[in-house]
Amino acid sequence: MNTLKTTFLLTLLTLLLVFAGQALGGAGGAKMAFMMALVMNGISYFFSDKIVLKMYGAREVTQMESPILYGIVADLVMRAKMPMPKVYIIDNPAPNAFATGRNPDHAAVAATTGILQLLSREELTGVMAHELAHVKHRDILVGSIAAVVAGAISMLANMAQWGMMFGGGRSNDDREEGHGSMVGSIAMMILAPIAAMLIQMAISRSREYLADEGGAWLCGNPMWLANALRKLHVGAQTVPMDASPATAHMFIVSPLTGGGMLSLFSTHPPMEERVARLEAMVYRDGQIISPSR
Repeated sequence: MNTLKTTFLLTLLTLLLVFAGQALGGAGGAKMAFMMALVMNGISYFFSDKIVLKMYGAREVTQMESPILYGIVADLVMRAKMPMPKVYIIDNPAPNAFATGRNPDHAAVAATTGILQLLSREELTGVMAHELAHVKHRDILVGSIAAVVAGAISMLANMAQWGMMFGGGRSNDDREEGHGSMVGSIAMMILAPIAAMLIQMAISRSREYLADEGGAWLCGNPMWLANALRKLHVGAQTVPMDASPATAHMFIVSPLTGGGMLSLFSTHPPMEERVARLEAMVYRDGQIISPSR
């Protein structure tokens, strides 16, 4: 269900981009929006991992430099039959971790010094299994596409606003052909970026559920990840992280705070629901059984 939901939301986000481009700039606007998304996706696909790692001052470590973290990752990728990703440590007391890279052959996992101090070996194994599930599911690519398309919609709306302020916009011929009224264009400028952000956040939450389940299967014990999430939820609030909202969706727990209506814009599902789903996974004949299967 989460996979179908992600596919539906990505399709909806793409259609929103086309409709926004057409409403704000006619057929030419739709083409411009599509080309803009292609260029931005290309840049994100090849360079987003390097940008994010540098943004947080991550340093690559070897097995000798970090035997526990490196050893956990090596054991998990052997079990999952995946290529070994690069392993990074971020010198930050806030407990958190993320994965990046465009595919399993060009992947990296990063953990803060705070998470290494907070979690037990079993809990850290659950966290790294979650991150490797993201890599295996190619969630980094899915998240990058969603973020880029949502960003293109916002950029298009901003360009249209500036165009209207300075008397630009579509010609009279375009308006006569029925590409949308001024009121419709203004409504699209306001509503399209909000709708795009809501869809992007929903995609991120859906992928987190999948990574939780995949991580539980990979590490072999859903309670390792469930216990880690409980600690990280408290730890992230106790020791906040100076993180960019643009990269918040990458972390295993959101480095940003907010509740109520702000939960609609959250990149992560409610922690209580994530833990409950993991606790609902049970053992049967030595195997993990998930209620969603």
